[in-house]
Amino acid sequence: MANRVPARDRLLQAAAELFYAEGVAATGIDAITARAGVAKMSLYNNFSSKAELLVAYLEKRCVEWHALLQARLSAAATPKDRVLAVFDSYVDHAAMAYEWGFRGCGLLNAAAELSVDDPARAIVAAQKEEVQQLFRQHLDALRPGHADSDEIAEHLSFLLEGAMSRAGLDGHDQRLKTARRMAVSMLERFEATGR
Repeated sequence: MANRVPARDRLLQAAAELFYAEGVAATGIDAITARAGVAKMSLYNNFSSKAELLVAYLEKRCVEWHALLQARLSAAATPKDRVLAVFDSYVDHAAMAYEWGFRGCGLLNAAAELSVDDPARAIVAAQKEEVQQLFRQHLDALRPGHADSDEIAEHLSFLLEGAMSRAGLDGHDQRLKTARRMAVSMLERFEATGR
């Protein structure tokens, strides 16, 4: 009994699987509680609403990604390696989703179903902005004071997020790997300018 997974964790795992595989709107409370193996009352004892459960799911995905990112960054020796580590962390996160059928970025998929003013979208927006700022930070370390750092960081962000969207349509991570190779070329050109 002591080794039993708490109901909150089971609910969050069930929601994560179903939200990712089926979508937020298509996933009802009954499906979540059935997958978690708990009574409906258990859900409401842990989350005030489906909206609160969705926020917990989005936050959990961000925490998962941060752990993958930190592992990649800790192995990166140069600023260029750190830019590429962001791409690699997306490939790593994609690999975690194959069990449920890869559908692309779980954050963007959820945000696409929410109204523009839904507070949960702020979690997604913050993660995407963080990615762009990471690119900017590492580009600044690569070429301090370079006038094009902001624009290149935005291009890298668009490249990564666009690749993730296309990878989701394809059902595999090849587009992410292609985007990484494109990023290598962009970084080589960025390094070479002004020499």
